[in-house]
Amino acid sequence: MTAEFAADAHTARPIWLVRDSLPEGLDADARSWASASGFSGKQGQICLLPDGAGGLGGALVGIGPNTARPARQRFALAKAASALPEGDWRIESWPENVDPSEAALGWLLAQYGFGRYRKAEGAKARLVAPEGVDAARLIAMAEAEFLTRDLINTPANDMGPEALEAAARDMAARHGFGIEVIAGEALRERNFPLIHAVGRAAAQAPRLIELTLGETGPVLTLVGKGVCFDTGGLDIKPAAGMKLMKKDMGGAATVLGLAQMLAETGATREMRLRVLIPAVENAISGNAMRPGDILTSRKGLTVEINNTDAEGRLVLADAMAYAAEDRPDWLVSMATLTGAARVALGPDIPPFYCDDDAAAQAIQQAGQDLWDPVWRMPFWEPYEEMIEPGIADLDNAPAGGMAGSITAALFLRRFAEGAGRYAHFDIYGWQLSAAPGRTKGGVQQGARALLGALPALLK
Repeated sequence: MTAEFAADAHTARPIWLVRDSLPEGLDADARSWASASGFSGKQGQICLLPDGAGGLGGALVGIGPNTARPARQRFALAKAASALPEGDWRIESWPENVDPSEAALGWLLAQYGFGRYRKAEGAKARLVAPEGVDAARLIAMAEAEFLTRDLINTPANDMGPEALEAAARDMAARHGFGIEVIAGEALRERNFPLIHAVGRAAAQAPRLIELTLGETGPVLTLVGKGVCFDTGGLDIKPAAGMKLMKKDMGGAATVLGLAQMLAETGATREMRLRVLIPAVENAISGNAMRPGDILTSRKGLTVEINNTDAEGRLVLADAMAYAAEDRPDWLVSMATLTGAARVALGPDIPPFYCDDDAAAQAIQQAGQDLWDPVWRMPFWEPYEEMIEPGIADLDNAPAGGMAGSITAALFLRRFAEGAGRYAHFDIYGWQLSAAPGRTKGGVQQGARALLGALPALLK
């Protein structure tokens, strides 16, 4: 799916953004029509204006009062994109505290529709790119999110490890990435025992997908959790807990979208990018890993399996240890990892963990600037003992349920040793109900925050 702006401002119909009062320059007939239509400028309200000849002359779009908390209205203009008739539109004026780039990106995101299984189209109204915005960069952001959404929205019968590999190969071919895949028994032979153990019970073989791009500059390595479906394994989830488990590869979908965004914006000309995706299904069979098993990771650390449903950190651990062996400047993991993160911050704000204060500040600020909110959480070292079971080096599921997102992050950090700096994102990857610019279903989180922070991270 592609995102696009309208090409010709001269033929586009005008939109007046309205807060509390109608804008100056609106003629008397339009003012009378707006009054007769009951238009007040309430956020999301739309009034189509006649042109005097039986046609459509423009539209008034309410954006609500000028508040001190504009974040509450994120992508508010995207409501208009979905409600206006098909055709080309331009914004006539920009009221105070309306960011043209944010409005334009939200409009582009509203063009998304997931139509693989039935006809579903996004907004057909196209916006002329506002003056001064970086239109190509906004399109790259939107299309990267479309890729992520498509991957997450596709059910596991069509998005297993094989299909995830195919999606990675397609993205690699379009953007010039090198790609290598290690699958099945080759994982055990090449010392990826945890990835193999988690995925070996599934019908499709587990695999590690590796993409590379760039030859000079600092190294950024992205690791995305690619659990294409998670039954919970022998510690099986109840039916309600499995309903959204097609999205358990949301970390993989996000790093693929981010890699595409980095390539399309030209960021990879000044860096070396590596993407690692352990792609598995956590299934049940006679050879499934069992509660109480102790597995030895690629790094040599032993892990007691106290819950087979805490498998994401296992596959990430081997991939991260492999990444750290090359000592990248930055190692970033992204995963739909814990329910504890949702309890703490809800579905919209993924927590991230980073020991570098300046880098963490840059990531959080970039998330705010690019309408991709994230919130820093601590690697709280006193909790380290919670992931040390005594019988093995590490526990994949500490008892008690306290601080679940933090203990998962601490577990992963053990495998990042060797990388220059490390950040972990515990994302949700799902929009529970439709919102401006965001359909119900898969959603990208954290990718734009990282894109915006890169200049600070890699300097």
